[in-house]
Amino acid sequence: MKGFAQLKFLDATALAGLVKNKKVKAKELVETTIEHIEKLNPQLNAVVTPMYDEAIKAAKGKIPAGPFAGVPFLLKDLVASYRGVRMTFGTKNMKNYIPDHDSELVRRYRKAGFIIVGKTNTPELGLTPVTESKLLGPCRNPWDLNRTPGGSSGGSAAAVAAGIVPAAHGNDGGGSIRIPASCCGLFGLKPTRARNSLAPDVGDAMSGLVCEHVLTRSVRDSAAILDATRGYVPGDPYMAPEPVRPYAEEIKKKPGRLRIAYFAQTLDGEEIHADCAKALEDAARLCRKLGHKLTQKSPIVDRKILGRAFNVIWAANCAATIDWIAEISGRKPNHEDYEPLTWALYEQGKKFTSGDYLTAVEKIQGISRDVARFFLDFDIFMTPTLGEPPLTIGELDATPDDPLKGWRRSAKFVPFTPLCNATGQPAMSVPLCWNEQNLPIGIQFVGRYGDEATLFRLAAQLEKARPWAQRIPYVSV
Repeated sequence: MKGFAQLKFLDATALAGLVKNKKVKAKELVETTIEHIEKLNPQLNAVVTPMYDEAIKAAKGKIPAGPFAGVPFLLKDLVASYRGVRMTFGTKNMKNYIPDHDSELVRRYRKAGFIIVGKTNTPELGLTPVTESKLLGPCRNPWDLNRTPGGSSGGSAAAVAAGIVPAAHGNDGGGSIRIPASCCGLFGLKPTRARNSLAPDVGDAMSGLVCEHVLTRSVRDSAAILDATRGYVPGDPYMAPEPVRPYAEEIKKKPGRLRIAYFAQTLDGEEIHADCAKALEDAARLCRKLGHKLTQKSPIVDRKILGRAFNVIWAANCAATIDWIAEISGRKPNHEDYEPLTWALYEQGKKFTSGDYLTAVEKIQGISRDVARFFLDFDIFMTPTLGEPPLTIGELDATPDDPLKGWRRSAKFVPFTPLCNATGQPAMSVPLCWNEQNLPIGIQFVGRYGDEATLFRLAAQLEKARPWAQRIPYVSV
């Protein structure tokens, strides 16, 4: 929109301030966002369900007086229900599904004042670390259109990185906030388990592996949004420990001298891509310069046991989801209706017994106890977020004779992120490095269970020491 070029790449906090001080109207921000989507989405395929009419109506009406009143926002097309707007889960079997209610998280976004302008791309059922479903088509990385923005919150990440919106919803069951944050040069925090409620539709998705939050360009946005959405809902199976103070206040406090363990190999000692190892060493030097104590050490985790347990839980939940889709659609599950990987996981999940599932949960709980003891000696565990730079589009495609090929290949791409979904600990991907191809390389910082506060303090310190907001991708507003 003419006259609004100065608003490019402002964060949500800054935009909310402009609306509050009557420097700009919410309707103008929404209209500008719609123009950005129309301009960039043909290249990115980030927004899959526009909600323009709803957004303009909301902007003209009485906006809740929350901390983000009037700020445009996007929802991932998975888990978060918005009444009257389709939610596909990335599968053709849900392309006409329209929820009759808002999820609690959406209700809290709206109460905070966000105006939801559309829904973003996701892989089928959110199963993969890339965003390339057959229904919605591949989403592309604004840093390089031949590369993935990651998954499964790839559409949200691409939209934020390109400047379409300052923040967007994501969820994370094995890294699905942190992976796209790393691929797209964004800040992405996976909160502590149960920090954000999954009410009313879910208790603890995948036995606690799944968390909800956002992808942002600034640390302060992530902190303030979590303040606006966190909290127990009556009926939740459990709750996260209450924070001492608002996270928006934590970012103003110094982190102190932290004991940081870091490790440049996978948890079972395998080598990672040279760009990711180099980025970790660079981040370690930065942390030392900031006064932190660093030690090369890793929790002792049997990655094969963790991987097997994860696979049982993911496959079983894939099967349960497909059976739920069949129940609400009245259509019996059929392999022709799903992508090869999804159907292969469905068939696996149907074969696992209840004992297999409970054993997997017990294995993960045992690993969680071991990792918790590691954090008695360290405040932070630091790794590259990913084992490789952003993959090229199609690199994880299944083949007809081997539908699980991409699933196995993804272990090399995401060797670090699933651990925190198993343990329930908060973890963040911080955009500290770019490689020679100008592709973002995120660094993951893991905190103690319930201790987002330390992560936010450290993130704010890192953001000040090495600002990333001025780095603009190839495709942008």
